[in-house]
Amino acid sequence: MSQFKTVGFAERLSAAAEARKAQLARFKPKAAAPATEFVSREARLEAEREAVRQARKAEREAAKAARAANQEAERQKALEAEQAALEAKRAERRERKSAMKSDSQARRAARLAAYSTSGNIDF
Repeated sequence: MSQFKTVGFAERLSAAAEARKAQLARFKPKAAAPATEFVSREARLEAEREAVRQARKAEREAAKAARAANQEAERQKALEAEQAALEAKRAERRERKSAMKSDSQARRAARLAAYSTSGNIDF
């Protein structure tokens, strides 16, 4: 048979204290899974605005680069056209000079032929 234990006053006080501690422990917050980071509405909207700003800035820079490329292409075209015109002018001058040279040679040959047929000068 079991016998009853005689419990003293000090043991009852410590048991009551432990019971109170256990009850208080039930109300203490328990360690939960880490909460997801909360982002305020203002912070989210500001992040969206910043993303839009960056996208627009990239578009402006791309447009600026495209304009610069177009201007460079136009400048290159103008330079090539100027070079072609200058080359055409040079070719026309060469042609004119060669025509003048052949004309002067033909006149000289005609002059020499005229002198040789007249009999004044014997070559």
